[in-house]
Amino acid sequence: MKRSEINEAIRFAIGMLETWRWSLPAWGQWTSADLAANPEAAQYLRSRQLGWDVTDFGSGRFAEQGLVLFCLRNGILGVDGERTYAEKLLFIEEGQLTPAHLHKAKQEDIINRAGGDLVIEFCAADAADKTTACDVTVLVDGIEHRLGTWEPLILHPGQSVTIPTGLYHRFYGAMGTGPVLVGEVSQVNDDRTDNYFLEPIGRFADIEEDEPPLRPLWNEGSV
Repeated sequence: MKRSEINEAIRFAIGMLETWRWSLPAWGQWTSADLAANPEAAQYLRSRQLGWDVTDFGSGRFAEQGLVLFCLRNGILGVDGERTYAEKLLFIEEGQLTPAHLHKAKQEDIINRAGGDLVIEFCAADAADKTTACDVTVLVDGIEHRLGTWEPLILHPGQSVTIPTGLYHRFYGAMGTGPVLVGEVSQVNDDRTDNYFLEPIGRFADIEEDEPPLRPLWNEGSV
């Protein structure tokens, strides 16, 4: 993925935040130079995976299969005294797929905060992470919904779904409804270790540097 594509994706996300009047912490505007000038803060942020995250999941087709995230709060998995919870914002364009994956450490709520409709689909997994044909039951704002394998669940703005551990899920913005600003509230998580994709793909993009970064990504640089 070219750096210029990452920069453009971040500009798009910033535009969505302005549209829906969401504000980021001050360090959400930091450049690489700002991080270098604040080494203790930079270490805190990177060790907790806070900040920008742009990925094409190694596909080379960001518009079709990609995601922009901003991690607002998180702890360090397995470390006493750390936050036990996390919060993210996700910026999803129409038809832009986050591929099927499950988590083994975190339960999460996916929340349609504003914009278009979010389509999310589920598939149960067995103990070996193989898909099954079993129906699944999820909570939509606390109310049980029973769904068939990969049956689309549409979340309108304001709606949320609770995703337990061990359940495959994939999602995208519904065509014709506009980009979606999504919230994620979850248990503390480690994105380096707790994403189990159904297909053999990568979590992070391989970056081709064709221009300077607009904002650094949390997974760049050492902790």
